[in-house]
Amino acid sequence: MSTDKNKLLVRRFYEEVVNTGDVDKLAEFVSPDQLAGWKEHVLGVRTTYPDLHLTIEQQIAEGEWVVTRVTARGTHLGVWLGMRPTGQKLEMTGVNIDRVIDGRIVEHGGAANLLEPLLHIGAVRIADPVDGPNGG
Repeated sequence: MSTDKNKLLVRRFYEEVVNTGDVDKLAEFVSPDQLAGWKEHVLGVRTTYPDLHLTIEQQIAEGEWVVTRVTARGTHLGVWLGMRPTGQKLEMTGVNIDRVIDGRIVEHGGAANLLEPLLHIGAVRIADPVDGPNGG
């Protein structure tokens, strides 16, 4: 597959599966050995953020690899990292790296900026320097 086709496949995967929660479409996009893991992941994320929507900001591809920069938005309505739902709307940015072979995603990894949403819901607080270990 060309890099343009690989980017389109990954884009469609995020738009048609991740953004909708339609795990019945997984087989169109991921290799058979990835189906169970992806199904669990997509359903889990959509339980936490039922209105989750990924916006693709940028894609870069080289050979089998597609890098996608995304902005994820959703309302925190399920347990997340052991935290009770806050009902707050969150936004986070991330970068996903997918490997596409024979028209299917065979590998996936990524990183997300979790600090901002954790600060937003109050799960993480920055200490006031006056109250810090060195005093004021």
